[in-house]
Amino acid sequence: MGQSVGVIKVIDGDSGSPIYDAEIKHVNSNDKLYTNHQGFVELQKFGHYHIIKSGYIEQVFNIQKNTTIVQIFANPSELNEVVINANQISKPYKSNYAATQIITSKDIKRGNTIEFASVLNRSPGIFMQSGALNTNRIIIRGIGSRNLYGTSKIRAYFGDIPLTTGNGETTIEDFELGTMARMEIIKGSGSSIHGAGLGGTINLIPKSALLNETRIENQFTIGSFGLFKDLINLNFGTSKTSFNTTYSYTSSQGYRQNNKYKRQSLTLNINHYFNKKNDITILGSFSDVLGYIPSSINEDTFNNYPTQAAQNWLDAKGYEDTNRGILGLSWNHQYSEKLTHKTSLYTTALKAFEPRPFNILSEEAIAIGIRSRFLGNYKNFNWTLGGEFFNDFYTWKTFENNYQDFPEGYGSVKGNLQSNYKEKRYYYNFFFEANVNITQQTELAFGLNFNETSYHLIDRFHAGSENNQSGRYSFKPIWSPTFGITHKLSKNSNLFANVSHGFSPPTTTETLLPSGLINQQIKPETGWNYEIGTRTILLNNKLNGEISVYRMAISNLLVARRTGNDEYIGVNAGKTTHDGLELQINFKAVNSESLNVSVFSNYSLNHYKFKEFIDGNNNFSGNDLTGVPDEVINLGIDINSHHGIYGNINFQHVGQIPMNDDNSLFTKSYNLVNCKLGWLKNLNKKLNIDVYLGINNIFDKAYASQILINATGFNGSQPRYYYPGYPINFYSGFNLNYKIN
Repeated sequence: MGQSVGVIKVIDGDSGSPIYDAEIKHVNSNDKLYTNHQGFVELQKFGHYHIIKSGYIEQVFNIQKNTTIVQIFANPSELNEVVINANQISKPYKSNYAATQIITSKDIKRGNTIEFASVLNRSPGIFMQSGALNTNRIIIRGIGSRNLYGTSKIRAYFGDIPLTTGNGETTIEDFELGTMARMEIIKGSGSSIHGAGLGGTINLIPKSALLNETRIENQFTIGSFGLFKDLINLNFGTSKTSFNTTYSYTSSQGYRQNNKYKRQSLTLNINHYFNKKNDITILGSFSDVLGYIPSSINEDTFNNYPTQAAQNWLDAKGYEDTNRGILGLSWNHQYSEKLTHKTSLYTTALKAFEPRPFNILSEEAIAIGIRSRFLGNYKNFNWTLGGEFFNDFYTWKTFENNYQDFPEGYGSVKGNLQSNYKEKRYYYNFFFEANVNITQQTELAFGLNFNETSYHLIDRFHAGSENNQSGRYSFKPIWSPTFGITHKLSKNSNLFANVSHGFSPPTTTETLLPSGLINQQIKPETGWNYEIGTRTILLNNKLNGEISVYRMAISNLLVARRTGNDEYIGVNAGKTTHDGLELQINFKAVNSESLNVSVFSNYSLNHYKFKEFIDGNNNFSGNDLTGVPDEVINLGIDINSHHGIYGNINFQHVGQIPMNDDNSLFTKSYNLVNCKLGWLKNLNKKLNIDVYLGINNIFDKAYASQILINATGFNGSQPRYYYPGYPINFYSGFNLNYKIN
């Protein structure tokens, strides 16, 4: 063995995951080396090398002098071979036992890169309702549909930083889509290492910073209803350190009254390699969002005057002003070729002010936490062991809103203090997960998560009085196991199955009784997920498909019982069953040097029922689960030519949605068609340009983009179920990318 002239690390160009067993071949001598589980390989000769890995575009690089580390980006060419990192044990997508949806940067760029909903809703089993850019609810396989405002029961991470609060609530729409390299979404409770969330886990993977390269990018977009977006990205990299920062500004006048929106965001991604064994990453995201709230409207207004806001929200000029930030430091240490340790320290902060017709809410929150894990491999056994712990400190106050005492159009006026709470929320979990190849065709996976969550509520408004609502509540520790198997039926076909347990704790608000006392009897929702499916490649890699069927059985169903205008309490009211089928097909219709035409389709069949649901004197057992469409169909065509012309067209069908628990009201099904046409060209070796034009809702269909389930009218008014979706709208823009060196 000759003396080493350099060390390289081969990683996935999107996710940053190390690529194992990539072939590194010297061009002149044809000597071959292979990367280890951390993606590293030591080179013995100077010169040119080929990187060869199934499913990735072959790449050439040159080693001319002694070097410590060179970061090589391998770009995936086949989804089935893409290395995913959703369960932290990197593996090809095709051999994954969990139902994992990969949303690539290509998928994100199919639209205007502004709305998360249009991106997520092209994935089977995932449905995001969007009443406005700042009003959203994500549902995965029916989980989260009963949360009235926002997303819950679904965990999310940005890199290695948890985004889900100690209350189980998640907000991802404040992030800039243009900074995402990929999203990896685990559907159902199949991720032991991410807290066994009942609905699943959303992993937002930021674009990696590039070593040895300086590049600047500007993306500019304008569109209907005053849409404006400008994004500036700067990458600066040396041989060991890379710095990537993105600033974006987005604004819109909105389609409806009281619908203005403005967001500024800054994202940082800094990597530094000390040596082969140690590297650190600093990841941060900061956003400032001002979004006005038109709220939901009744059926008559929806059908005849969809641009109107709810009258009380319009009179109060209701809005939310939110500043949000996250910052994390991750250290990656390689003890040996078979053992790695990764630790992340992070903090998140929130400051928000929200004038509403019924009161004014002021919020502040800060969280600190640590996530640490070991990753190891021994022959055919790969494992990870670790834990996550964080504290949330959340304070919130409500004030009178005296807008009705002032002239029309004046807007919200803060009055007397009505409540003043401080919450301390503690969350920790320990996890273990492992994969083992028992034969060349069969791999087993098993995992275990242990979690405990507790709240401490301090009522500072009623301090010292008999009405004081202060109290503590700890949920019993929960053990959540996971079992999975993948079996290679043939060279191009894999079978997978899994059984997993998950849970979702109630929010602090749901634990409070009307008297203000903490309900010591309330329990977390828990459930089991059972799934079987297959992934297949046919016609010489031209056709690949995936089909799976699943059942989720949920117990201790949490129900938001209305006690007043926008006031709710939580109760455990029964059980639900979530039976579903998901199908995905991708076909390369034309694949030549001059033209590529790809067709994709997916289908979700959602048969979700209340197995047992008794709420007071009402028995809803056997009814359809509220807030979820019975089926979703997506069809699309992507076209790319060697001249740089590209385009896509997407068709989406959304079935009817039950709007109330007694199933007396359903939304109408609807069809949407969106398209985009562009020209992408390398003008020279350093500069490329992308010019595009897009149309959403081409046929101008009226539809409800979000609904408020179980809406109730007060004082003789009609219930307000509907958030109108956008009519036909346009956008256009350009992207300039200049490589300085």
